[in-house]
Amino acid sequence: MTEKYDVFIKNGDVVIGQTIEKLNIGIKDQKITLLTTNLNYEAEEVIDANNLTIMPGVIDSQVHFREPGSEHKEDMNTGTQGAALGGVTSIFEMPNTYPPTATVELLNNKLELAKGRMWVNYAFFGGATGGNISSLPELEKVPGCVGIKIFMGSSTGNLLVADDETLLKVLKSRKNRVAVHAEDEPRLIARKSLIKNNDVNYHPIWRDEETALKATKRVINAANASKLPVHILHITTEEEIEYIKNNKEYISVEVTPQHLTLNAPECYNELGTFAQMNPPIRTKRHLDALWRGINDGVVDVIGSDHAPHTKEEKLKPYPESPSGMPGVQTLLPIMLNHVNNGKISIFKLCELISTNPARLYKAFNKGEIKLDYDADLTIVDLSKEVKITDEMMANKSGWTPFNNKTVKGWPVMTIVNGKVIMKYGKLIDTPNGKPVIFDRK
Repeated sequence: MTEKYDVFIKNGDVVIGQTIEKLNIGIKDQKITLLTTNLNYEAEEVIDANNLTIMPGVIDSQVHFREPGSEHKEDMNTGTQGAALGGVTSIFEMPNTYPPTATVELLNNKLELAKGRMWVNYAFFGGATGGNISSLPELEKVPGCVGIKIFMGSSTGNLLVADDETLLKVLKSRKNRVAVHAEDEPRLIARKSLIKNNDVNYHPIWRDEETALKATKRVINAANASKLPVHILHITTEEEIEYIKNNKEYISVEVTPQHLTLNAPECYNELGTFAQMNPPIRTKRHLDALWRGINDGVVDVIGSDHAPHTKEEKLKPYPESPSGMPGVQTLLPIMLNHVNNGKISIFKLCELISTNPARLYKAFNKGEIKLDYDADLTIVDLSKEVKITDEMMANKSGWTPFNNKTVKGWPVMTIVNGKVIMKYGKLIDTPNGKPVIFDRK
Protein backbone atom coordinates (compact mmCIF):
# COMPACT_ATOMS: atom_id res chain seq x y z
CA MET A 1 0.00 0.00 0.00
CA THR A 2 1.39 3.41 -0.98
CA GLU A 3 1.89 6.04 1.69
CA LYS A 4 -0.86 8.65 1.98
CA TYR A 5 0.37 12.24 1.87
CA ASP A 6 -1.11 15.30 3.54
CA VAL A 7 -0.77 17.29 0.31
CA PHE A 8 0.16 16.12 -3.19
CA ILE A 9 0.98 18.80 -5.77
CA LYS A 10 0.95 17.48 -9.32
CA ASN A 11 1.85 18.74 -12.81
CA GLY A 12 3.76 21.81 -11.62
CA ASP A 13 6.89 23.36 -13.07
CA VAL A 14 9.24 23.10 -10.08
CA VAL A 15 12.25 25.40 -9.68
CA ILE A 16 15.17 23.22 -8.55
CA GLY A 17 18.38 25.26 -8.52
CA GLN A 18 19.09 26.41 -12.06
CA THR A 19 16.49 24.17 -13.70
CA ILE A 20 12.73 23.83 -13.97
CA GLU A 21 11.52 20.26 -13.72
CA LYS A 22 8.05 18.77 -14.23
CA LEU A 23 7.72 17.16 -10.81
CA ASN A 24 5.06 16.15 -8.34
CA ILE A 25 5.58 17.01 -4.69
CA GLY A 26 4.39 14.98 -1.71
CA ILE A 27 4.09 16.71 1.67
CA LYS A 28 3.76 14.87 4.97
CA ASP A 29 4.17 16.13 8.54
CA GLN A 30 5.11 19.63 7.30
CA LYS A 31 8.05 18.32 5.23
CA ILE A 32 8.70 17.71 1.53
CA THR A 33 8.91 13.90 1.57
CA LEU A 34 8.45 13.07 -2.12
CA LEU A 35 9.72 14.48 -5.42
CA THR A 36 8.56 12.26 -8.28
CA THR A 37 7.39 12.08 -11.88
CA ASN A 38 4.76 9.50 -10.90
CA LEU A 39 1.16 10.43 -10.27
CA ASN A 40 -0.28 7.42 -8.48
CA TYR A 41 -0.21 8.72 -4.90
CA GLU A 42 -3.02 9.29 -2.46
CA ALA A 43 -3.33 12.47 -0.41
CA GLU A 44 -5.75 14.32 1.85
CA GLU A 45 -5.48 17.27 -0.53
CA VAL A 46 -4.45 17.16 -4.19
CA ILE A 47 -3.43 20.37 -5.96
CA ASP A 48 -3.23 20.44 -9.74
CA ALA A 49 -0.48 22.94 -10.54
CA ASN A 50 -0.67 22.56 -14.31
CA ASN A 51 0.70 25.71 -16.01
CA LEU A 52 1.90 27.00 -12.64
CA THR A 53 5.46 27.46 -11.35
CA ILE A 54 6.43 26.19 -7.90
CA MET A 55 9.15 28.20 -6.19
CA PRO A 56 10.89 27.62 -2.86
CA GLY A 57 8.98 29.56 -0.22
CA VAL A 58 9.83 33.25 -0.43
CA ILE A 59 11.70 34.68 2.57
CA ASP A 60 11.30 38.44 3.06
CA SER A 61 14.41 39.23 5.06
CA GLN A 62 13.52 42.82 5.98
CA VAL A 63 10.11 43.85 7.30
CA HIS A 64 8.87 46.26 9.97
CA PHE A 65 5.55 45.15 11.46
CA ARG A 66 5.43 48.01 14.02
CA GLU A 67 4.44 45.88 17.01
CA PRO A 68 4.79 46.73 19.84
CA GLY A 69 4.24 50.47 20.00
CA SER A 70 2.86 51.54 16.62
CA GLU A 71 0.04 49.07 16.01
CA HIS A 72 -2.04 51.80 14.35
CA LYS A 73 0.30 51.46 11.34
CA GLU A 74 0.63 47.65 11.28
CA ASP A 75 0.77 44.63 13.56
CA MET A 76 2.13 41.10 13.31
CA ASN A 77 -1.19 39.64 12.19
CA THR A 78 -1.96 42.17 9.44
CA GLY A 79 1.67 42.25 8.33
CA THR A 80 1.77 38.49 7.85
CA GLN A 81 -1.62 38.55 6.11
CA GLY A 82 0.04 40.75 3.50
CA ALA A 83 3.03 38.40 3.38
CA ALA A 84 0.80 35.34 2.78
CA LEU A 85 -1.25 37.14 0.11
CA GLY A 86 2.02 38.10 -1.59
CA GLY A 87 3.42 34.56 -1.68
CA VAL A 88 5.89 35.08 1.18
CA THR A 89 6.30 32.09 3.54
CA SER A 90 8.79 33.50 6.11
CA ILE A 91 9.67 36.98 7.35
CA PHE A 92 12.57 38.43 9.33
CA GLU A 93 11.28 41.38 11.34
CA MET A 94 13.25 44.43 12.43
CA PRO A 95 13.85 45.70 15.99
CA ASN A 96 13.00 49.42 15.71
CA THR A 97 9.71 49.12 17.57
CA TYR A 98 8.65 50.98 20.74
CA PRO A 99 10.36 49.90 22.90
CA PRO A 100 13.16 48.66 20.63
CA THR A 101 13.92 44.93 20.68
CA ALA A 102 17.21 45.47 22.47
CA THR A 103 17.06 43.01 25.39
CA VAL A 104 16.45 39.28 25.77
CA GLU A 105 13.26 40.04 27.71
CA LEU A 106 11.87 42.32 24.99
CA LEU A 107 12.74 39.79 22.28
CA ASN A 108 10.96 37.05 24.22
CA ASN A 109 7.98 39.38 24.65
CA LYS A 110 7.84 39.80 20.86
CA LEU A 111 7.98 36.03 20.35
CA GLU A 112 5.11 35.70 22.82
CA LEU A 113 3.10 38.34 20.95
CA ALA A 114 3.61 36.36 17.73
CA LYS A 115 2.16 33.07 18.99
CA GLY A 116 -0.93 32.00 17.06
CA ARG A 117 -1.11 35.29 15.11
CA MET A 118 1.44 34.85 12.30
CA TRP A 119 0.21 33.64 8.93
CA VAL A 120 3.80 32.88 7.87
CA ASN A 121 6.99 31.74 9.61
CA TYR A 122 8.94 34.40 11.43
CA ALA A 123 12.12 35.45 13.18
CA PHE A 124 13.09 38.70 14.85
CA PHE A 125 16.24 40.83 14.82
CA GLY A 126 17.66 42.15 18.07
CA GLY A 127 18.69 45.79 17.99
CA ALA A 128 22.19 47.06 18.82
CA THR A 129 22.68 50.23 20.87
CA GLY A 130 25.70 51.82 22.50
CA GLY A 131 24.45 50.48 25.82
CA ASN A 132 23.66 46.81 25.17
CA ILE A 133 26.88 45.51 23.57
CA SER A 134 27.70 43.15 26.44
CA SER A 135 24.30 41.46 26.16
CA LEU A 136 24.30 40.99 22.34
CA PRO A 137 25.84 37.47 22.49
CA GLU A 138 22.91 36.33 24.65
CA LEU A 139 20.38 38.22 22.54
CA GLU A 140 21.39 36.50 19.29
CA LYS A 141 21.19 33.07 20.95
CA VAL A 142 17.47 33.41 21.71
CA PRO A 143 15.55 30.83 19.62
CA GLY A 144 13.71 32.83 16.97
CA CYS A 145 16.38 35.55 16.76
CA VAL A 146 17.70 35.87 13.21
CA GLY A 147 20.59 38.17 14.17
CA ILE A 148 21.52 41.68 15.29
CA LYS A 149 20.53 44.89 13.45
CA ILE A 150 22.56 48.10 13.43
CA PHE A 151 21.31 51.55 12.38
CA MET A 152 24.30 53.74 11.46
CA GLY A 153 22.00 56.58 10.38
CA SER A 154 18.83 57.73 12.14
CA SER A 155 15.59 56.45 10.65
CA THR A 156 12.28 55.31 12.18
CA GLY A 157 12.74 54.49 15.87
CA ASN A 158 15.55 55.29 18.32
CA LEU A 159 18.22 52.67 17.66
CA LEU A 160 21.51 54.26 16.58
CA VAL A 161 25.16 53.23 16.41
CA ALA A 162 26.72 56.32 14.88
CA ASP A 163 30.46 56.14 15.65
CA ASP A 164 33.16 53.74 14.44
CA GLU A 165 34.36 52.69 17.90
CA THR A 166 30.88 51.52 18.95
CA LEU A 167 30.28 49.96 15.52
CA LEU A 168 33.42 47.83 15.81
CA LYS A 169 32.54 46.80 19.36
CA VAL A 170 29.10 45.65 18.18
CA LEU A 171 30.56 43.73 15.22
CA LYS A 172 33.12 42.00 17.42
CA SER A 173 30.57 41.08 20.10
CA ARG A 174 28.54 38.56 18.08
CA LYS A 175 29.07 35.42 15.99
CA ASN A 176 26.26 35.49 13.42
CA ARG A 177 25.50 37.73 10.46
CA VAL A 178 24.70 41.32 11.42
CA ALA A 179 22.32 43.45 9.30
CA VAL A 180 23.28 47.11 8.86
CA HIS A 181 21.42 50.22 7.74
CA ALA A 182 24.38 52.14 6.29
CA GLU A 183 23.89 55.91 6.20
CA ASP A 184 26.43 58.25 7.77
CA GLU A 185 24.81 60.06 10.72
CA PRO A 186 27.29 63.00 10.98
CA ARG A 187 26.75 63.77 7.28
CA LEU A 188 22.96 63.51 7.68
CA ILE A 189 23.09 66.04 10.51
CA ALA A 190 25.37 68.38 8.54
CA ARG A 191 23.24 68.30 5.38
CA LYS A 192 19.72 68.57 6.78
CA SER A 193 19.75 72.36 6.33
CA LEU A 194 19.87 71.82 2.54
CA ILE A 195 16.13 70.97 2.54
CA LYS A 196 14.11 73.86 1.07
CA ASN A 197 10.39 74.65 0.77
CA ASN A 198 9.27 71.35 2.36
CA ASP A 199 10.06 69.76 -1.02
CA VAL A 200 10.46 65.96 -0.92
CA ASN A 201 12.66 66.16 -4.02
CA TYR A 202 15.37 67.23 -1.55
CA HIS A 203 15.23 63.81 0.14
CA PRO A 204 17.91 62.22 -2.12
CA ILE A 205 19.88 65.49 -1.97
CA TRP A 206 19.92 65.54 1.82
CA ARG A 207 20.61 61.78 2.12
CA ASP A 208 22.96 61.85 -0.87
CA GLU A 209 25.19 59.20 -2.47
CA GLU A 210 28.15 60.16 -0.30
CA THR A 211 26.05 59.66 2.85
CA ALA A 212 25.47 56.06 1.78
CA LEU A 213 28.97 55.37 0.40
CA LYS A 214 30.73 56.82 3.45
CA ALA A 215 28.78 54.56 5.82
CA THR A 216 29.22 51.52 3.59
CA LYS A 217 33.01 52.04 3.52
CA ARG A 218 33.01 52.39 7.31
CA VAL A 219 31.04 49.20 7.85
CA ILE A 220 33.25 47.25 5.42
CA ASN A 221 36.36 48.43 7.31
CA ALA A 222 34.77 47.32 10.58
CA ALA A 223 33.67 43.98 9.08
CA ASN A 224 37.21 43.33 7.86
CA ALA A 225 38.50 44.11 11.36
CA SER A 226 35.95 41.83 13.05
CA LYS A 227 36.38 39.07 10.43
CA LEU A 228 32.69 38.21 10.86
CA PRO A 229 29.84 38.38 8.31
CA VAL A 230 27.88 41.60 7.73
CA HIS A 231 24.75 42.10 5.62
CA ILE A 232 24.35 45.63 4.24
CA LEU A 233 20.67 46.40 3.73
CA HIS A 234 18.99 48.39 0.93
CA ILE A 235 22.06 49.46 -1.07
CA THR A 236 21.01 52.32 -3.38
CA THR A 237 23.99 53.79 -5.26
CA GLU A 238 26.23 52.99 -8.19
CA GLU A 239 29.22 54.04 -6.09
CA GLU A 240 28.43 51.46 -3.40
CA ILE A 241 27.97 48.66 -5.94
CA GLU A 242 31.35 49.46 -7.51
CA TYR A 243 33.09 49.66 -4.12
CA ILE A 244 31.53 46.50 -2.68
CA LYS A 245 32.40 44.54 -5.84
CA ASN A 246 36.03 44.43 -4.70
CA ASN A 247 35.31 44.19 -0.97
CA LYS A 248 32.96 41.25 -0.49
CA GLU A 249 35.00 38.95 1.76
CA TYR A 250 32.73 39.42 4.79
CA ILE A 251 29.91 41.30 3.06
CA SER A 252 26.53 40.34 1.68
CA VAL A 253 24.25 42.88 0.01
CA GLU A 254 20.51 43.49 -0.11
CA VAL A 255 18.43 45.69 -2.43
CA THR A 256 14.70 46.42 -2.50
CA PRO A 257 12.12 46.09 -5.30
CA GLN A 258 11.38 49.81 -4.87
CA HIS A 259 14.96 50.80 -5.72
CA LEU A 260 14.91 48.37 -8.67
CA THR A 261 11.64 49.78 -10.04
CA LEU A 262 11.14 53.45 -9.11
CA ASN A 263 13.48 56.33 -9.90
CA ALA A 264 13.86 60.04 -9.17
CA PRO A 265 12.62 62.63 -9.91
CA GLU A 266 9.58 60.87 -11.43
CA CYS A 267 8.57 58.99 -8.27
CA TYR A 268 8.66 62.13 -6.08
CA ASN A 269 6.71 64.15 -8.65
CA GLU A 270 4.07 61.42 -8.87
CA LEU A 271 3.91 60.10 -5.30
CA GLY A 272 5.25 62.98 -3.20
CA THR A 273 6.13 61.89 0.35
CA PHE A 274 4.66 58.43 -0.35
CA ALA A 275 7.92 57.80 -2.28
CA GLN A 276 10.02 58.82 0.74
CA MET A 277 12.14 56.06 2.25
CA ASN A 278 15.62 55.68 3.76
CA PRO A 279 17.97 55.40 1.92
CA PRO A 280 16.11 57.31 -0.80
CA ILE A 281 14.88 56.33 -4.23
CA ARG A 282 17.51 57.79 -6.57
CA THR A 283 17.99 58.58 -10.27
CA LYS A 284 17.98 56.01 -13.06
CA ARG A 285 21.81 55.88 -13.05
CA HIS A 286 21.64 54.21 -9.67
CA LEU A 287 18.69 51.96 -10.57
CA ASP A 288 20.66 50.66 -13.58
CA ALA A 289 23.70 50.08 -11.35
CA LEU A 290 21.66 47.98 -8.91
CA TRP A 291 20.57 45.75 -11.79
CA ARG A 292 24.23 45.44 -12.85
CA GLY A 293 25.00 44.50 -9.26
CA ILE A 294 22.48 41.67 -9.50
CA ASN A 295 23.89 40.44 -12.81
CA ASP A 296 27.49 40.68 -11.55
CA GLY A 297 26.77 38.78 -8.33
CA VAL A 298 27.38 41.76 -6.04
CA VAL A 299 23.78 41.65 -4.78
CA ASP A 300 22.86 38.61 -2.69
CA VAL A 301 19.30 39.27 -1.50
CA ILE A 302 16.16 41.19 -2.40
CA GLY A 303 14.06 42.19 0.62
CA SER A 304 11.01 44.46 0.72
CA ASP A 305 11.90 46.77 3.64
CA HIS A 306 8.15 46.77 4.33
CA ALA A 307 7.80 49.88 6.51
CA PRO A 308 4.21 51.15 6.59
CA HIS A 309 2.97 54.50 7.86
CA THR A 310 -0.60 55.81 7.73
CA LYS A 311 -1.71 58.07 4.90
CA GLU A 312 -2.22 60.88 7.44
CA GLU A 313 1.40 60.55 8.60
CA LYS A 314 2.75 60.43 5.05
CA LEU A 315 0.75 63.56 4.13
CA LYS A 316 2.61 65.67 6.69
CA PRO A 317 4.86 68.34 5.13
CA TYR A 318 8.34 67.03 4.27
CA PRO A 319 10.60 66.37 6.21
CA GLU A 320 8.11 65.87 9.09
CA SER A 321 6.64 63.03 7.00
CA PRO A 322 8.04 59.65 8.04
CA SER A 323 10.21 57.57 5.70
CA GLY A 324 9.08 54.12 4.61
CA MET A 325 6.52 52.35 2.48
CA PRO A 326 4.64 49.02 2.53
CA GLY A 327 6.18 46.25 0.42
CA VAL A 328 5.83 42.69 1.74
CA GLN A 329 2.69 42.01 -0.32
CA THR A 330 4.17 43.42 -3.55
CA LEU A 331 7.76 42.08 -3.30
CA LEU A 332 7.04 39.00 -5.39
CA PRO A 333 4.56 40.47 -7.93
CA ILE A 334 6.93 43.36 -8.72
CA MET A 335 9.88 40.99 -9.15
CA LEU A 336 7.86 38.49 -11.25
CA ASN A 337 7.01 41.39 -13.55
CA HIS A 338 10.75 42.01 -13.92
CA VAL A 339 11.14 38.29 -14.76
CA ASN A 340 8.55 38.66 -17.52
CA ASN A 341 10.29 41.81 -18.78
CA GLY A 342 13.57 39.90 -19.10
CA LYS A 343 15.40 41.81 -16.36
CA ILE A 344 16.03 38.70 -14.22
CA SER A 345 15.59 34.94 -14.58
CA ILE A 346 13.22 32.98 -12.36
CA PHE A 347 16.28 31.02 -11.14
CA LYS A 348 18.17 34.15 -10.08
CA LEU A 349 15.04 35.50 -8.43
CA CYS A 350 14.59 32.33 -6.36
CA GLU A 351 18.23 32.58 -5.32
CA LEU A 352 17.78 36.20 -4.16
CA ILE A 353 14.44 35.84 -2.34
CA SER A 354 14.60 32.26 -1.05
CA THR A 355 17.90 30.38 -1.20
CA ASN A 356 20.29 33.18 -0.22
CA PRO A 357 18.32 34.62 2.74
CA ALA A 358 18.15 31.08 4.16
CA ARG A 359 21.82 30.35 3.45
CA LEU A 360 23.25 33.64 4.72
CA TYR A 361 21.32 33.61 7.99
CA LYS A 362 21.57 29.79 8.29
CA ALA A 363 17.83 29.16 8.40
CA PHE A 364 17.44 25.43 8.90
CA ASN A 365 15.76 23.43 6.07
CA LYS A 366 14.51 26.47 4.18
CA GLY A 367 15.17 28.23 0.89
CA GLU A 368 15.13 25.28 -1.53
CA ILE A 369 12.82 22.54 -2.75
CA LYS A 370 14.58 19.43 -1.44
CA LEU A 371 13.61 16.21 0.27
CA ASP A 372 13.15 16.60 4.03
CA TYR A 373 13.12 20.39 3.76
CA ASP A 374 10.25 22.33 5.31
CA ALA A 375 7.17 22.36 3.08
CA ASP A 376 7.20 26.12 2.46
CA LEU A 377 6.26 26.70 -1.18
CA THR A 378 5.20 29.65 -3.30
CA ILE A 379 3.08 28.79 -6.35
CA VAL A 380 2.88 31.45 -9.06
CA ASP A 381 1.17 31.97 -12.39
CA LEU A 382 3.81 33.61 -14.55
CA SER A 383 1.26 34.58 -17.22
CA LYS A 384 -1.38 36.11 -14.92
CA GLU A 385 -1.78 39.89 -15.31
CA VAL A 386 -3.10 41.87 -12.35
CA LYS A 387 -3.48 45.56 -11.61
CA ILE A 388 -2.12 46.26 -8.12
CA THR A 389 -4.42 48.58 -6.13
CA ASP A 390 -4.48 50.15 -2.70
CA GLU A 391 -7.70 48.27 -1.97
CA MET A 392 -5.91 44.89 -2.26
CA MET A 393 -3.42 45.72 0.45
CA ALA A 394 -3.73 43.93 3.80
CA ASN A 395 -1.49 46.46 5.56
CA LYS A 396 -3.36 48.66 8.03
CA SER A 397 -2.32 51.82 6.22
CA GLY A 398 -4.12 50.64 3.10
CA TRP A 399 -1.76 51.89 0.40
CA THR A 400 1.09 50.86 -1.87
CA PRO A 401 3.53 52.93 -3.98
CA PHE A 402 2.58 50.59 -6.85
CA ASN A 403 -1.13 51.53 -6.87
CA ASN A 404 -2.60 51.09 -10.39
CA LYS A 405 0.53 49.36 -11.72
CA THR A 406 -0.28 46.34 -13.89
CA VAL A 407 2.14 43.45 -13.47
CA LYS A 408 2.53 40.10 -15.19
CA GLY A 409 3.24 37.20 -12.85
CA TRP A 410 1.26 36.63 -9.66
CA PRO A 411 1.35 34.41 -6.55
CA VAL A 412 -1.72 32.14 -6.54
CA MET A 413 -0.95 29.85 -3.59
CA THR A 414 1.17 30.11 -0.45
CA ILE A 415 2.03 26.92 1.44
CA VAL A 416 3.46 27.34 4.95
CA ASN A 417 4.53 24.30 6.99
CA GLY A 418 2.72 22.01 4.56
CA LYS A 419 -0.59 23.88 4.77
CA VAL A 420 -2.19 25.97 2.02
CA ILE A 421 -2.78 29.31 3.74
CA MET A 422 -3.51 31.42 0.64
CA LYS A 423 -5.31 30.32 -2.50
CA TYR A 424 -6.16 32.68 -5.34
CA GLY A 425 -6.17 35.81 -3.20
CA LYS A 426 -8.01 34.37 -0.20
CA LEU A 427 -6.51 33.49 3.18
CA ILE A 428 -7.50 30.01 4.36
CA ASP A 429 -8.19 28.68 7.84
CA THR A 430 -6.08 30.18 10.65
CA PRO A 431 -2.46 31.39 11.07
CA ASN A 432 0.06 28.54 11.40
CA GLY A 433 3.40 30.33 11.20
CA LYS A 434 6.10 29.31 13.65
CA PRO A 435 9.57 30.58 14.58
CA VAL A 436 12.30 29.89 12.03
CA ILE A 437 15.04 27.62 13.36
CA PHE A 438 18.64 28.65 12.71
CA ASP A 439 21.70 26.43 12.53
CA ARG A 440 23.94 28.05 15.15
CA LYS A 441 26.71 25.41 15.37
